[in-house]
Amino acid sequence: MGFLDGKKIVVMGVANKKSIAWGCAKALMEQGAQVIYTYQNERMKKLVVKLLGTEANLVECDVASDDSIATAFATIKEEYGNIDGLVHAIAYANKEDLAGSVVDISRDGFSLAQDISAYSLIAVSKAAQPILNDNAGIVTLTYLGAERAVPNYNMMGIAKAALEASVRYLAADLSPQNIRVNAISAGAIKTLAVSGVKDYQKLIEISKDRTPSKVGVTIEEVGNACAFLISPLSSGIIGEVIFVDKGVHLS
Repeated sequence: MGFLDGKKIVVMGVANKKSIAWGCAKALMEQGAQVIYTYQNERMKKLVVKLLGTEANLVECDVASDDSIATAFATIKEEYGNIDGLVHAIAYANKEDLAGSVVDISRDGFSLAQDISAYSLIAVSKAAQPILNDNAGIVTLTYLGAERAVPNYNMMGIAKAALEASVRYLAADLSPQNIRVNAISAGAIKTLAVSGVKDYQKLIEISKDRTPSKVGVTIEEVGNACAFLISPLSSGIIGEVIFVDKGVHLS
């Protein structure tokens, strides 16, 4: 018996078996949840199908489009009914805005990163709100670069700071409806997203070295924290950023 038996959870952002979103999905399933996966487009659908097979619960959702978001959650409602949680693991910035100087970030690049990485949480929370069951959880993924100036994280750090602020305001708005909103600040893990950061391998090594145990965090450990935050077990946790980084943030 798992603590998410009978629950239906939407997971956004799975790309491959190294994705933090996949670590979250695995932990949710291990606790008995039925997972519904969203994908951005046909190219991303192929990656998800390769990982999950054709029998997976798949719904197209491009978070850059309000129409796509509305259609996706209408489809989820029609095919699966109400849901018990939402995992938002989506972020994007132009590669050139993740290196060099912050003053060189373009207006368009700034807007794009904020739209996909931060505003999308607000947009999907709005769409999910009408079909979320009582005591549902929304969890998003952030990183220490939201609080500190991490080399080469640049625009994404700025976007993650906006994401964390969004978590707090969404939590204040949605908690009266018994919907909890929280974030996980995960340690540096080699994922498709992190590989877009210049010298990302050095970043991962530095992160690992700064853990008290000298052992880096895994997607499974992040996933376990996500399953807890989605579940009613975390009913007293609202609007928090929970560090799951093996203690990197301590120093």
